[in-house]
Amino acid sequence: MTPAALSGLDLLATAVVLVDEGLQVRYLNPAAENLFEVSSTNVTGAALDKLFSDTAMLMVAIERARANDCGYTEHDLELGVNGRARLRLSCTVTPVDAAGEAFANTLLLEFRHIEQQLRIAREERMLDQSQANRELIRNLAHEIKNPLGGIRGAAQLLDRELERPNLHEYTQVIIKEADRLQSLMDRLLTPHRLPQPVEISIHEVLERVRSLILAEYPRGIVIHRDYDVSLPKVRGDREQLIQAVLNIVRNAAQALRGRGEIGLTTRVVRQVTLARRRYRHAVAVDISDNGPGVPETLRERIFHPLVSGREGGSGLGLTLAQNFISQHHGLISFESVPGNTTFTILIPVEEAGNRK
Repeated sequence: MTPAALSGLDLLATAVVLVDEGLQVRYLNPAAENLFEVSSTNVTGAALDKLFSDTAMLMVAIERARANDCGYTEHDLELGVNGRARLRLSCTVTPVDAAGEAFANTLLLEFRHIEQQLRIAREERMLDQSQANRELIRNLAHEIKNPLGGIRGAAQLLDRELERPNLHEYTQVIIKEADRLQSLMDRLLTPHRLPQPVEISIHEVLERVRSLILAEYPRGIVIHRDYDVSLPKVRGDREQLIQAVLNIVRNAAQALRGRGEIGLTTRVVRQVTLARRRYRHAVAVDISDNGPGVPETLRERIFHPLVSGREGGSGLGLTLAQNFISQHHGLISFESVPGNTTFTILIPVEEAGNRK
């Protein structure tokens, strides 16, 4: 295996271990060092069973890969590492055909957290759902806008013809409700405007949202900030990013009923896959609150349009936020238990050479 190939393994998010014919460790990539909490320098040359404990299932996978001279995957594998808690993983064992090279007759072991696979599958579903939501919203809005204009126009004509002043109250209700629905349709169609990208600091977005929320809730809401000042800028539409973050933070404030704590945290995530594409770096924004949490019945549908856990809510805030972030090739996910709900926004940092 050439140095260039090893360099490619260094960039993988999955944990890779190379072992020789005698099952001695020859190489660990950085993801494997992180997963198993060991240094490649310390374990290179050690026997595989010195690195792991309870290797019976792993040995079965290795023998099957060798016997058939092809890759073999064990989908549910438990390994102990240096006496620590056992890890639940999937492992693919692949013979490496590299005769005549330093890494001849080696085996490549690729490990993945089962939880990570479930997360990736969930993100795939969310991406597909987001695309379906956008199409549904566009069709719904177009179907409603035209009749609304007719209803409002008819109400205005009727209002001019009415002779009894007390009846004007009813036509004004029709006109005002038509205007409200028209505004709602405009909001539904807004995500389909193409982004107008500029270089922007995500902290500028967060500070704008913070000032808006504190103006809406001058008493009772406390916003804590934990910003990584070394974050790179992202390329995005300033107004769309502000609206997406605002919708999530406003949801948190409403869940707290105007009294509680909201946290805004930023950090860099490395080697992340978003919208089926791999990025070296992404900016992560955590928006947390100490409210009651997302009801269990809503967790699978929370980003669907017109789904709301709040009486009188439109059910559009999170749908629009997800649509805006999707247009930036990003993703919104969440974890929630009573007293601690965190929505995480991931936005990729585009490399200069990959920008269009």
